[in-house]
Amino acid sequence: MAGQTLHALERPSFDKPPHLLIAVSPYYKDIAEALLAGARAEIEAAGGTHETAELPGALELPGAIATAARLGEFDGYVALGCVIRGETYHFEIVAGESARALSVLTLQGLAIGNGILTVDTYEQAEVRAKDQDKGAGAAAAALHLIATARRWGKTEKGLGFTAGRLGGDGA
Repeated sequence: MAGQTLHALERPSFDKPPHLLIAVSPYYKDIAEALLAGARAEIEAAGGTHETAELPGALELPGAIATAARLGEFDGYVALGCVIRGETYHFEIVAGESARALSVLTLQGLAIGNGILTVDTYEQAEVRAKDQDKGAGAAAAALHLIATARRWGKTEKGLGFTAGRLGGDGA
């Protein structure tokens, strides 16, 4: 990356503190802890609050976020985890499907920062989680999406259908 200039947006500010869910897979515990520390620090620096939910793996993170969006009172979400390439095709499935599911949820209107590392080696994961603070980056992405939604006047949230509104006549 020599010669490249990278730019990070300024941290957004909020009139009403945002409340976020951090969904984390602690499969690689020290990587997850580093990601989590960065995400928490970024949210708190923006004046926000957070709750944390631990899930077994990266594939479970989008489902937990979708459930929290239906049942919880969160303004945004941060997905944290790590998938390291192995000797089988499993890496491609987990990396691709977790990213796809998070993208679908984002397109449905949820403010999600994707901090699921997809790397070839454990050493790459350590650099991204600790030196590059990708947990903070994922939280920053969620905070920016929340700020954008608030700026554009988003007043409701939801996924899927609303009970009693099927077929236009409530039936």
